[in-house]
Amino acid sequence: MIAQQPKEALTFEDFKIEVLNDYKIAVTSRECSLLGRREVLTGKAKFGIFGDGKEVPQLAMAKAFQNGDFRSGYYRDQTFMMAIGQLTIQQFFAGLYGHTDLNHDPMSAGRQMGGHFATHSLDENGNWNDLTKQKNSSADISPTAGQMPRLLGLAQASKIYRNVSVLSKKNKFSENGNEIAWGTIGNASTSEGLFFETINAAGVLQVPMVMSVWDDEYGISVHARYQTTKENISEILKGFQRDEHNNGYEIMTVLGWDYAALVGTYQRAAQIAREEHVPVLIHVRELTQPQGHSTSGSHERYKNAERLAWEAEYDCIAQMRLWMIANGIATAEELDAMDTHIKKEVLESKKAAWTAFVEPIKKEQNELVALLENIASTSVNRVFIQKYANDLKEIKEPIRKDLISMARKVLRMIVGESGQPKLAAWIQNYLTAIQPKFSSHLFSESAEKVTAVQEVLPTYDASAEDVDARLVLRDNFDAIFSQHPEVLIFGEDSGNIGDVNQGLEGMQEKFGELRVADAGIREATILGQGIGMAMRGLRPIAEIQYLDYLLYAIQIMSDDLATLQYRTKGRQKAPLIIRTRGHRLEGVWHSGSPMGMIINAVRGIHVLVPRNMTKAAGFYNTLLATDEPALIVECLNGYRLKEKMPTNLGAFRTPIGIVETIKTGTDITIVSYGSTLRLVEQAAKELLEVGIDCEIIDVQSLLPFDIQHDIKKSVAKTNRLLIVDEDVPGGASAFILQQVLDVQNAYDYLDSKPQTLAAQPHRPAYGTDGDYFSKPSVEDIYEKVYAMMNEVNPREYPGLY
Repeated sequence: MIAQQPKEALTFEDFKIEVLNDYKIAVTSRECSLLGRREVLTGKAKFGIFGDGKEVPQLAMAKAFQNGDFRSGYYRDQTFMMAIGQLTIQQFFAGLYGHTDLNHDPMSAGRQMGGHFATHSLDENGNWNDLTKQKNSSADISPTAGQMPRLLGLAQASKIYRNVSVLSKKNKFSENGNEIAWGTIGNASTSEGLFFETINAAGVLQVPMVMSVWDDEYGISVHARYQTTKENISEILKGFQRDEHNNGYEIMTVLGWDYAALVGTYQRAAQIAREEHVPVLIHVRELTQPQGHSTSGSHERYKNAERLAWEAEYDCIAQMRLWMIANGIATAEELDAMDTHIKKEVLESKKAAWTAFVEPIKKEQNELVALLENIASTSVNRVFIQKYANDLKEIKEPIRKDLISMARKVLRMIVGESGQPKLAAWIQNYLTAIQPKFSSHLFSESAEKVTAVQEVLPTYDASAEDVDARLVLRDNFDAIFSQHPEVLIFGEDSGNIGDVNQGLEGMQEKFGELRVADAGIREATILGQGIGMAMRGLRPIAEIQYLDYLLYAIQIMSDDLATLQYRTKGRQKAPLIIRTRGHRLEGVWHSGSPMGMIINAVRGIHVLVPRNMTKAAGFYNTLLATDEPALIVECLNGYRLKEKMPTNLGAFRTPIGIVETIKTGTDITIVSYGSTLRLVEQAAKELLEVGIDCEIIDVQSLLPFDIQHDIKKSVAKTNRLLIVDEDVPGGASAFILQQVLDVQNAYDYLDSKPQTLAAQPHRPAYGTDGDYFSKPSVEDIYEKVYAMMNEVNPREYPGLY
């Protein structure tokens, strides 16, 4: 139990001041919503989605929210963010306009639409702030219920910090696990599977999570009767209610317009979650949505007159106002005066936000107009260029697209003229300055980025014997857990049996059930556990049993983890390691290699494809020295193959983004990765018998890809290229080809058409024959290379067929 500090009793005057301040925040937030909608409809902003109708319950939540706590929420929580002091009026409008300066829009620097909130966990150099001394909000995402898996991990971190003895009980991330993770969601979004998966997992794990459901009876235009059984989420979740014999939830319901009841409910919920580490669900009912779902439409189209009249009467701010008057907190006249003052303040802050947004662009506009007029004076196309300059000058509220687009059009008209170098330089300088405002921080830009970690080779005793490769992984994990108390691993069968391939054998017994843990069959929330815990300073390894099962979690990986650094412009990070296994085996569901799908869905996450377990172990060691997320795909058929046991376990590092040449050759470069490399090596031995000398390159990591352009150097020597992959045609092999030709410009050195050899365009059939006829075989590789050499020298290499 946590020792509670006694609170001094509030005098009525103190209580009155507190309530009046709450009312001011609620009315300010509502006025921002109303004015924000107008800004969208007049064209100053692209889209608006606001928190009107949800103000009062968010005030109550904010009162119970303490330093160190985390929010994982829903894009209507603007009142909450204002109440905890993390969102000003001007910042609200800066976000609506998409201001690309973090000083103006600290939520995302214009990378997300308004209504998506975040606080800064990191300083400008990517170093952790002391999260226990601030109120924290994980960065929102739009996909409905997508915030739920991450919420689970944010809550679980408190359980880990409280119960894992090797961790400090007070650090930058936790004070003895006293922090609550607060979730918010709209009632309709509780229909999503991610909601139910998270609710179940939190009940099993017993973590300090308070989940608020804002219930206004609609999901856009669709009524709750089409969304939820019994039209009531708390009713159908009654089976989760804890009792004297069983763990579970504390489930509470409260009316969203009852200020006093809301404050009491949230205080009770916070005490239970914080002290007992029991999850709480608060169903906040009878809320309204005065402006409808968003600026895309009007709720008058789908709500009848009776419903609209009820919403006007039971608007939470209107009801709070009546309560304040009835209890002598303020008179109607005093509240009217406050409302008038607030409207003026919001309007002035809105104007200041717009000025701050548009003035830098106007300065750039004037600079370009002057340059175009100067160029026009000496150009044969002066009439047309002057018209462009005049048109640009007439734009009263320019955006940067207007400027750069016009400059690039004019450049076409002055090729060979004296003004061309000046305008070309302006365009290049402008793009250099402006493009990063939209494109930076997809990956870490801190001193701990993956490319800053140097390779450390494994070392071996002279008498080192071959062992099952899984033992290299196991013993390396043992070293990792011993050296890094913040590291933990969890997944299906990861704990008690030491994973399905015994790479964690004995680890749970040695390091405990919280650090080496089993998890239910729920891939999305396994990922969410990892994201949330990584956001709170732990170093989780989330295990997905097979690569094919990653599809259950790909949305969370793509929309949340992969975009986190980007959508916060480097102010939040989650250095999660995702462990899985894949490539060749038998059957449709356990042997896929959907790498093309993965690498194109998860830009922002490194994708590592080691060919053996020593390489895989080196990747784990490397990643723990970095602050970036990654997926490691171990070779499913490699655990029982033999490898030598290194002596520097936990210390050797496989470089990320660096390829390895595993056989030199002169006739053709073959590029591959993972299990397929063993087939390539066998084919190369057989090809050498007929005089074809292959150079074999192991990609090692698909993202990032060959940052030193070593494949190009190989092609410069061999003049031929074959990419072998067990993904479907057009998958990872197409990506590799694009990188080698388009990025590395290796086409300069090719004497033959570069080719790919991929699997069949279907999932692998079952059995050894299924593998042989579904994916590239040794014979396929041999004959593909032989055919390429036949084209070069048919006399020496006559056709096989």
